[in-house]
Amino acid sequence: MVASSSSTDRAKRRLDPIQLSHQLSERARQFTLEIVNETGSTNTDLITRWRTQQDEFSRPLARLAYSQTQGRGRLGRSWLGLSGNALLFSIAYLIPRPIHELAGLSLATGTALLAGLRTLPLAEPQRLALKWPNDVLLDGAKLAGILIETAWHTPASSAAVIGIGLNLYGEDTLAQHLDELKSSSPRINQPAALARLLPTLSMTDTFAALLNALAAMLTRFSVEGFAPFQDAWNAAHAYAGKRVTLLEGGLASTHGIALGIDSIGRLLLESESGIKPIASGDLSLRLSPTEDSAQKSCSEPGE
Repeated sequence: MVASSSSTDRAKRRLDPIQLSHQLSERARQFTLEIVNETGSTNTDLITRWRTQQDEFSRPLARLAYSQTQGRGRLGRSWLGLSGNALLFSIAYLIPRPIHELAGLSLATGTALLAGLRTLPLAEPQRLALKWPNDVLLDGAKLAGILIETAWHTPASSAAVIGIGLNLYGEDTLAQHLDELKSSSPRINQPAALARLLPTLSMTDTFAALLNALAAMLTRFSVEGFAPFQDAWNAAHAYAGKRVTLLEGGLASTHGIALGIDSIGRLLLESESGIKPIASGDLSLRLSPTEDSAQKSCSEPGE
C-alpha cells in the first residue's frame, strides 16, 4: 500500500529514531537523545535538571521538543516555533574550559549549523549566512536562532546548554503569527524556513546533519576555544562591509561598518573614531535603513 501524501508529510515533520541512528557520526552517537511532544523550554528543562542533579549528565545530552510553550531567545525575547514546522532542541555539554573562555561559543555554534545544513542537498546553500552574534539567515531573513546558557561552572569547566530553534516549514504561517505580535515587539525579524531551499526536507535528516556538526564543533571548541572558527564565521558574515546599527535596550547606541569578528568573537565595527571591538552582551545588531532596503530588493525569492 502506498502511503498517502498527508501521512508522508507528517512523517517528514517527526523524528525517526531508527533512521536517525544510521545517519549519526560516531561523536554524535555519544549523545543521549530525549524526544518530547511538548515542554516549556528545552533550555530550561536541561538547566533545571543539571543544577539539581549534576551527575546526571555523564554524557552529552540532546533534548528535542516538537512544541515549546515558553521558548526563549536572547535578551529575554520569546522564540515562536510552530509544532511540526520547526526543529527545537537543546544540548547539555560539559566543556572543560572556565566560563570566561566560552566567549565565541554562540558564533562557533553558528558555523556548525551552517556546516551541517550545507551537507543537505540544498538548492542554493550560498543563500545562507551568519548574523552576529547568534543567528542564521536565509535571504537576509531569520532561519535559526541560538541561545547559550550555563547551568553552573567551576575554575576548570562549564556546564553549557545550547538552545537552537530552526524553521523548517510554514514560513507564511509563522510570519502571520509574528505580524500579530509586532505591536508589542516591534523588533521581530522577518522569518525564513529551510523549505525555501529544500522543499522535500525531513526533520530527521536535518537534525542528524546538525547534531553531527555540533558534536564535531564542541569537541574542537573544548580543546581550542573559538579561534579555529573565526575564518569560517567571517566567510559567512551576512553584514560584512555593510553599515549597521547597534541597539542597546532597543535604542540605537552605535553606528558604523561591520568588518568581521576577532579571535574571541567580538564584532569589529569601523566608525569615525576608528575600529572598535564589540562584545555581544545585551546588544543587538541591525542593518542601517539604507542597507536594509538594498538587501531586501536583491533577495526576493526567485531572483
